[in-house]
Amino acid sequence: MAAGTTLTRDELPVGRLEGFSDGVFAIAITLLVLELSVASDAEKHLLRSILHEWPQYLAYVTSFLTIGVVWLEHSSITSALRAADATMYRLNLLVLLLVSFLPFPTKLVAEFIGERDPEQVAVVFYGLVLVALDLALTMLWRYTVEHRRLVGDEADEERLDAGALKLGPSVAFYAGAIVAGYLLPTLGVALYLSIAIYLAVPASTIRRLIRRA
Repeated sequence: MAAGTTLTRDELPVGRLEGFSDGVFAIAITLLVLELSVASDAEKHLLRSILHEWPQYLAYVTSFLTIGVVWLEHSSITSALRAADATMYRLNLLVLLLVSFLPFPTKLVAEFIGERDPEQVAVVFYGLVLVALDLALTMLWRYTVEHRRLVGDEADEERLDAGALKLGPSVAFYAGAIVAGYLLPTLGVALYLSIAIYLAVPASTIRRLIRRA
């Protein structure tokens, strides 16, 4: 919120929402790193032990990029805001609930990839969490777009609209990845990673590519 901005009775400051959110994002990403490890007897064959833990690296990169993309989208929202309100605070808490929960399904994927029945459950569960997170972020985007009174005068409204529209198809992408993950778990995780990479591309770049096509 810009200095000197006057809030109405039902408006809340953006600064508290943004500061608290950044802290949760930072902790969630840090927890992902703490899950990386090698076997207790790794000193006997360290290189082989490091390479053997590839499921951990795949799960880590996927979740890191996913959280990173959510943080980027979240930053786009908060940077456009003049003020927030109680509903936005609650939608934001829902996003943070799922972001902070993501290290748990990440650990399950890293631990059970390669074990037929457990890996199916782990990968599908991971995908369902990603769908829930995507939906929560989409709701926050759309609430922002639909309540322009909370948006600052200097905000790029075209970028806000594009950001909300960009997230919509990703739910279908995640649904497809969940089905693929049930059949071929490692492929499912690779698709989750691909979706995170897609979402990391700026909406303006996607618009330019569509116009050229």
